[in-house]
Amino acid sequence: MNASDQPDRAILERVARRAMLERGLLPDFSPAALAELDELRSPASVAAPPAATTPAGDGGGADGPVPDLRHLLWASIDNDSSLDLDQLTVAEAAPDGRVRLLVAIADVDALVKKGTAIDEHAAYNTTSVYTAAQIFPMLPEKLSTGLTSMNPDEERLAFVFSMVVAPDGSVEDSEVYRAQVYSRAKLAYNGVAAWLEGTGPVPDAIAAVDGLAENLRLQDQAAQTMKNYRHARGALSLETIEAQPVFEGDLVTGIEVEEKNRAKTIIEDLMIAANGVAARFLASKGSPSIRRVVRTPNRWDRIVEIAAEHGSPLPAAPDAVALEGFLTAMRAADPVRFPDLSLAVIKLLGPGEYVAEVPGEDAPGHFGLAVKDYGHSTAPNRRFTDLVTQRLLKAAVAAEPAPYAGDELAELATHCTKQEDAANKVERQVGKSAAALYLRSRVGQQFDGMVTGASEKGTWVRLLEVPVEGRVVEGFKGVDVGHRVRVQLVSVDVERGFIDFRRVGR
Repeated sequence: MNASDQPDRAILERVARRAMLERGLLPDFSPAALAELDELRSPASVAAPPAATTPAGDGGGADGPVPDLRHLLWASIDNDSSLDLDQLTVAEAAPDGRVRLLVAIADVDALVKKGTAIDEHAAYNTTSVYTAAQIFPMLPEKLSTGLTSMNPDEERLAFVFSMVVAPDGSVEDSEVYRAQVYSRAKLAYNGVAAWLEGTGPVPDAIAAVDGLAENLRLQDQAAQTMKNYRHARGALSLETIEAQPVFEGDLVTGIEVEEKNRAKTIIEDLMIAANGVAARFLASKGSPSIRRVVRTPNRWDRIVEIAAEHGSPLPAAPDAVALEGFLTAMRAADPVRFPDLSLAVIKLLGPGEYVAEVPGEDAPGHFGLAVKDYGHSTAPNRRFTDLVTQRLLKAAVAAEPAPYAGDELAELATHCTKQEDAANKVERQVGKSAAALYLRSRVGQQFDGMVTGASEKGTWVRLLEVPVEGRVVEGFKGVDVGHRVRVQLVSVDVERGFIDFRRVGR
């Protein structure tokens, strides 16, 4: 059987493994890691009797008693297919219209210790890689979807970020501590969003737990106020199209768009807040940390040009509040094409990166989120920076020395940025191979598109009819990011994930 006779899924699995190796990522766990895994048979448990249900200050040290919060209405909300569940959330009404939000993050460090073979694999890849045909988890699935996953109807040790949200959406007070939690339900974005937006019934998993529906509405209310608070201060309303291949059996039969919804907004805003709490807590304890930053845009001049093309002037110097005003107006004026504009702005903002911050220094903030203190701490099953942050938090809570020195953190931050970029390229390559499989019968057809990249490395266009991106190999002179163009599909190469267009007309 030659490659063209193989099922699409088998082709994509082969492409994915090759791409992992070519990008310097490990597709498999070492024998030493698998031997360690075989010794792990149960989730981490509380070493001492639980403390009182209400934590005091920064209680819950690394090995001492931890608060028992199993009575709260914890639940997870994630993608329909997700099994590596990192977080649970719950809300409590507070006086004067305030809301106390609690985010519980799986205590992965309780089972994955620094310097072990499993940890070394995680430290090398630094992230789970989610391709169209196969997932390459950062941690073995026995851990990430089992022993360290926040699975329903199971007790877990967790790090809890407790935040008091004022009626205006600001976070007035926060605490960080370890606790014992219990998930009441595993919920999916699409079902929760349809219910919240009034277009679908209450999901069975919500209806089965007394009080959970009311609790989720309280979380939604608080998330909306936090979102409004951030956007009033320049957080950018960016909305991109995330496309995934649709399989019927092992064949690719379409490209499907994953849309943002109300439930995703709840988790997004609660995680942004929790990551800010983590960064500020470490700073308050004099601990080093890893921050996620997006610097001031290098191509602000092109963003200004795009805004002017839409009749909206922007200042000459980068201004997040002004840019957010432009984006809000454009989304209201043309919601169908807004993701295309968002993608152009994202490309011009430049990539995010990890940097180490040591006491006494001041790391850059996150331009896109309009926040100064931002660390990654909410996905330790799938991002190594989050596991590192968890270890730093654990040491800070217990008043112990940080497990990573400043120089070590700086090297880790650089490495994590590099490997995350490699993982993104693997995911994009496999996605493009899937798109090439879908488009291979449409070579010669013409499409409308938007230019998403223009540099010495090449010019790229995303189609408006089908959410697919490819390279403009002919007729690209004079076009720039954000320009609308008409292109013809010239060729596809499934193995390399190449989709080539030539520009037609002007």
